[in-house]
Amino acid sequence: MKEREKFGSRLGFILVSAGCAIGLGNVWKFPYMAGKFGGAAFILIYLVFLAILGLPILVCEFAVGRASRKSTAKAFHDLEPKGANFHNFSYMSMVSNYVLMMFYTMVAGWMMYYCFTTATGRLGGKNTEEVISWFDNLQASPGTMTFWMVLVVVLSFGICSLGVQKGLERITKFMMICLLALIVLLAVHSLTLDGAMEGVKFYLIPNFDSMKEAGIGNVIFGAMSQAFFTLSIGAGSMTIFGSYLGKDRSLGGESVHITLLDTFVALMAGLIIIPACFAFGVEPGAGPGLIFITLPNVFNQMAGGRVWGSLFFLFMSFAALSTVIAVFENILSYAMDLWGWSRRKAVAVNLILMIVLSMPAVLGFNVLSGLQPLGEGSNIMDLEDFIVSSNILPLGSVVYVMFCVSRYGWGWENFLKEVNTGSGLKFPRGVRPYMLFVIPAVIVIIYLKGYYDMFSHRGPAVFAAWMVVGVLVLALIGWFIFGGRRRQQKLQAEKERKR
Repeated sequence: MKEREKFGSRLGFILVSAGCAIGLGNVWKFPYMAGKFGGAAFILIYLVFLAILGLPILVCEFAVGRASRKSTAKAFHDLEPKGANFHNFSYMSMVSNYVLMMFYTMVAGWMMYYCFTTATGRLGGKNTEEVISWFDNLQASPGTMTFWMVLVVVLSFGICSLGVQKGLERITKFMMICLLALIVLLAVHSLTLDGAMEGVKFYLIPNFDSMKEAGIGNVIFGAMSQAFFTLSIGAGSMTIFGSYLGKDRSLGGESVHITLLDTFVALMAGLIIIPACFAFGVEPGAGPGLIFITLPNVFNQMAGGRVWGSLFFLFMSFAALSTVIAVFENILSYAMDLWGWSRRKAVAVNLILMIVLSMPAVLGFNVLSGLQPLGEGSNIMDLEDFIVSSNILPLGSVVYVMFCVSRYGWGWENFLKEVNTGSGLKFPRGVRPYMLFVIPAVIVIIYLKGYYDMFSHRGPAVFAAWMVVGVLVLALIGWFIFGGRRRQQKLQAEKERKR
């Protein structure tokens, strides 16, 4: 049996895992959510939830990967007790990584396109209406979007084809070091703009009056949701990196380092965007259009804006590509673990497959814009994002937690032994009741609230139909976790009788 590839260094593991976690959710969604929900008051609540919700689930994913030395395609099969159903989640996890990349490759292409067009001066001197029209024209052009999407797919699979150490680790380390250097440079520049300090005060000094205006419940839920989604947990993307990791360091300590790095990038992204918005009188809570419409307008008003805009979109491209490369590695590992394919064959097949699968999201903005799967105003990308972000990520996290802490899965003692192997921070034994009962309950609330927010305003019939779908998916997860309980009890009873 071929020996499993490993990371060449501890730094490589931390930067690659952080690269997977550090995606557009950090540098795109976090700043506008902070702007929308009152700045620093939101950030404080976010940091609390990151520590008590996101971090334990991240540890679970790494533990499953390192103990099994497999991706999610086979990890649950190898670790679960006889009679358990957890292995059925493997297929759901595999689907989620493909579905995520079906639109993420397109959005990563947008970042590279804007980096190119800003660097070549094509966005320079345009007024607000022209900047809006530029983004609309991009989405209306299937040819342009396809070209940049294909470039992202080919480039990312090309890096993965070189292997774990020579491709994934070496290139991602370089990209992450560049990303961190760029983000510090951009943040320092943003802080030197006239009027930027008002943005810094808004961002870093808690204002609970602003939180009340936004609605305390909305702020708390927004912070909880962002803390949960920012680490890319629940779909098995982190499991694969755990499977390439040695046993010399404890998983709790490594997870803390990755969480801190992820948080640093999110906070620094806010220091780039929010002071710049204040300096030029732009609303920092403007929503996702902040990146492609608001900020290009800001750069056009800024001295040296072409250079700073190019560097910003280069930073965004690195953030997006680091995630694409990491998830592609996970996708390749499925074929290699399940069917014993060589890395080269897995790359060749998946490269073509990924381009084909990414086309519906591209065409959903133009040729197939008439398809509105989630109601009026929605598109194919919205459906794909909903499947992953509002379903598989939260419920997949429940599966991981229950697999690691419940007696129907891998089990608490096995989990603790794996997590605490090696030097470094140890995972506390006493948190099992919290992980067994509180974390799953919180995630289910996030899951149901996501359905409510998405469909409550679309009419009673649509809302009722989708809530039924949501409950059925929740029941499916329950079957993954508890469906094999009777078989396990029967097998245990037979084992006792034989004794």
